[in-house]
Amino acid sequence: MTLVIGCGNLLRGDDAVGPLLVRRMLERGLPPGVEVADGGTSGMDVAFRMRGVGKVILVDAATTGGEPGTLYRLTGADVETLPPLEGINLHAFRWDHALAIARWALKDEYPAEVEVYLIEAGSLEFGDRLTAEVEAAMDRLADALVRTGQPEPVS
Repeated sequence: MTLVIGCGNLLRGDDAVGPLLVRRMLERGLPPGVEVADGGTSGMDVAFRMRGVGKVILVDAATTGGEPGTLYRLTGADVETLPPLEGINLHAFRWDHALAIARWALKDEYPAEVEVYLIEAGSLEFGDRLTAEVEAAMDRLADALVRTGQPEPVS
């Protein structure tokens, strides 16, 4: 089974892209073998939702300074090394922390494959809607996931 987890804050513009992608996929209909979960901003929930799943696709917003709507692909191995825990608290517990903790806590029940798709944000202001570029990228990714259960290759 493949589990798509959308992470982000629905109140902060493009940061809502992960949870909104999950909703878009549900509206369009999920292919066999694909489930979705709204990871919101709770990294610990993300960690334990992955237990026993074969493949996880995690989707969130990014702020790297690139063009809004740019899609980035990382493997779980790229980001599952535990980040420094100085000053960490449940409000600052992100999905990269969740992957690291899940790798440690789930042991043999950790997914065989983890992919992370980040969409470059244009606006993270409270109360904003998705920017047009981010919504278009989200729709392309959602369409590919609904059509085949797999994202399109990222160039």
